[in-house]
Amino acid sequence: MSTQNIEELARANVRALTPYQSARRLGGNGDVWLNANEYPLAVPFDLSQQTLNRYPECQPKQVIERYAAYADLTPEQVLVSRGADEGIELLMRAFCEPGKDAVLFCPPTYGMYSVSAETIGIEYRTVEARADWQLNLPAIAEQLDGVKLVYVCSPNNPTGNLINPDDLRELLEMTSGKALVVADEAYIEFCPDATLAGWLQEYPHLVVLRTLSKAFALAGLRCGFTLANKPVIDLLLKVIAPYPLSTPVADIAAQALSAQGIALMRQHTDELIANRTWLIQALSSCDCVEQVFDSHTNYVLARFTASSQVFKTLWDQGIILRDQNKQPGLAGCLRISIGTREECERAIAALKPLPGAAVSREQA
Repeated sequence: MSTQNIEELARANVRALTPYQSARRLGGNGDVWLNANEYPLAVPFDLSQQTLNRYPECQPKQVIERYAAYADLTPEQVLVSRGADEGIELLMRAFCEPGKDAVLFCPPTYGMYSVSAETIGIEYRTVEARADWQLNLPAIAEQLDGVKLVYVCSPNNPTGNLINPDDLRELLEMTSGKALVVADEAYIEFCPDATLAGWLQEYPHLVVLRTLSKAFALAGLRCGFTLANKPVIDLLLKVIAPYPLSTPVADIAAQALSAQGIALMRQHTDELIANRTWLIQALSSCDCVEQVFDSHTNYVLARFTASSQVFKTLWDQGIILRDQNKQPGLAGCLRISIGTREECERAIAALKPLPGAAVSREQA
């Protein structure tokens, strides 16, 4: 059978699919990685479980109980999965009929909502955020017919802003009895007071996604959580893989969620926020930077003069940023993860000599 015939065997939507371009897929040969919103230093853990001859629990009890305590919820409101990315997909598999139902989200935002929908064969609708990156509620209301899931990333990736809580309440009111609202809180540890986890009792159709990849410094672990009321969790348990978490992952996740692990995470978060404040100020003094946006996360979005040239100049120096030019409303924007102070200083040192708008126009 030829390669061409193999291609023809694949589903049409997969043949047409552009895969999510993760930071790792894009590559690069840098030594300052500021493109994937990771914690910049490794956190050491020792494996304590020597039971790899046995299958793991589907939902490891200690991990679930510790995350429930951390999130101030009950264990029956918590599901653990291979990163929050699996949570995004499990919701589609449990609630959306391919070819019939739709999901909705508001770009510029995280790219996996569309990729997961396309992979499964579910229609996705987009309602672009307003100029201030808040929800366009009247436009969302017009698009809700047939929508089962509305994904809202808050704080939003890649813009770094929080979604107005009054707007989120209005969205929950307008979707009641029709659709689930999925609040993606991957970055909530950087602004914990903004979480919607406390709203679950009030809104049975609210779902909250969380991860250990960002503030907990465990991106390589691939461990995420879905927080919801029991009826939602029970449905997700029907479609989740038999053993979603390997034994080493559950082992390290439980350690990270111990009192000591949570205290360490909060210390790291404070350090990153201090670096973020320094970086925002330093970026504002660079000629090539036109605008720096406020951030509630572990990254900063900025608009640059000649952003492609800036991106390549830093790339060639081993400083890898994330290009956001293709996102709606983000022309000229690059996203910079908060690294160590030394990494932030290296990025600024590379940006400082680059020309601003007036000089660039003269050169053109």
